[in-house]
Amino acid sequence: MIECGNAGVWRSALARSAENAAYLPWLRDRGSLTVRIQARGHFAVRVLRQGLARPTRDEAALLGIRASALVRVREVALLCNGAEAAFAHTVLPCRPRGPLTRWLARLGNRSLGSLLFSHARFARGEMGFKRLDVRHPLFTPASQVIGGSQKVLWARRSLFRFAAQSALVTEVFSPALCCR
Repeated sequence: MIECGNAGVWRSALARSAENAAYLPWLRDRGSLTVRIQARGHFAVRVLRQGLARPTRDEAALLGIRASALVRVREVALLCNGAEAAFAHTVLPCRPRGPLTRWLARLGNRSLGSLLFSHARFARGEMGFKRLDVRHPLFTPASQVIGGSQKVLWARRSLFRFAAQSALVTEVFSPALCCR
């Protein structure tokens, strides 16, 4: 388990329940979310925010940096046939600099997943799973994009490594995507 301060625990395994059953195939899949959404229809990315920010305490701990350090944050809505399918939040430490820093800056409306899964030198670490509610810092931005009146949202996250750099990617799933 991975501690997340007041926001709860990210779990490395996820037991099936009535509440998460529709989400499990999406949450547990180690493949590209981009490819999976593309299989359902027209895929697009809408950039919501990209710039410098402070990581959450749990993000800083996973990335091995101070919580007061600045990081590069990219938040996007992943769309399927024009509807919001997922909210993605990427955190990349400013140090060390490397190719991932440049790639992320130039990504624009392209999917980070298309980069992560097309380059053999990327390594995906352990996946974490979480039922997000209002106590988690990503709940509000995710729910504004995909959740509507949802009281909880389901998320997964992974640490991707490329050479000396690591990026933490959190994906929050729309109920509309998982329950169709």
